[in-house]
Amino acid sequence: MDSTTRGIVARADRGRRSVRASLFSLNGLLLIGLVGLGLGPMLWLAKSAITPTQDTLRTPLALFPNGVDWANVSAAWNDVHISLYFGNTLVLAIGAWVMQILVATTGGYVLSILRPAYSRVLEGMVLSTLFIPSVVLLVPLYLTILHPPVIGTSLINTYWAVWLPAGANAFNILLVKRFFDALPREVFEAASTDGAGPFRMFWSMVLPMSKPILGVVSVFAVINSWKDFLWPLLVLPNPAMQPLSVRLPSIQSTTELDVFLAALAISTLIPVVLFLGFQRMFLNSAGLGGAVKG
Repeated sequence: MDSTTRGIVARADRGRRSVRASLFSLNGLLLIGLVGLGLGPMLWLAKSAITPTQDTLRTPLALFPNGVDWANVSAAWNDVHISLYFGNTLVLAIGAWVMQILVATTGGYVLSILRPAYSRVLEGMVLSTLFIPSVVLLVPLYLTILHPPVIGTSLINTYWAVWLPAGANAFNILLVKRFFDALPREVFEAASTDGAGPFRMFWSMVLPMSKPILGVVSVFAVINSWKDFLWPLLVLPNPAMQPLSVRLPSIQSTTELDVFLAALAISTLIPVVLFLGFQRMFLNSAGLGGAVKG
């Protein structure tokens, strides 16, 4: 028997009705368990967001024993000012996404396509930064934001203090570089023969062929920015500029449980919607086995 067809259960045994029924039942239970573990907390949070506090405390698993309270969402959005913090988080996520896409694509393009004489040394330097714990960089990075070397004006309490460090992501650069390595070199050689310059090849050829990896980097960039807590807390001391990840722990002690759970539910919307929108592109590019066919 071919090794590719071997498994825990032999092919002859799979033909028996009892074995097929047992495998089907086992797979069904496993699927239900995985769905329950993955979606259970999110569904409970969505249910609790429109459930009165007393019902959540007394019967947390009951399905709306005393009806639905939509006022929780309105109170979280208006009275607790979740709308302001949600907007701040969105602005921070969009800026971080732009910076990471810009640095990752241009860095990967230089290392993979242009390949200057020092590209291997540069790649090694980029790779070495992955071995430095992020906590170690907090103090020098904070001092750099506090006293920028060129600008001379502190970036504290500005969104640039979050956007600029977000672009320095070595993992994204190496991820994009690996994807660019799989692009067909014949296309670039033909374009160079026809007189296309480096910028033209990057804008008109590399980026259109790189939609899968751009989707992967986009998901990573937005989700990492959405959940980041420590760095925005340090560089954005003004509460009016802080994102949800910083403000939600601060308002927990002064907010009713049902309203707070509604605020938590609102804060999960963008990451969930983003992943659902990019899931096919994300899963297809997970292996990064090849960029194009043919």
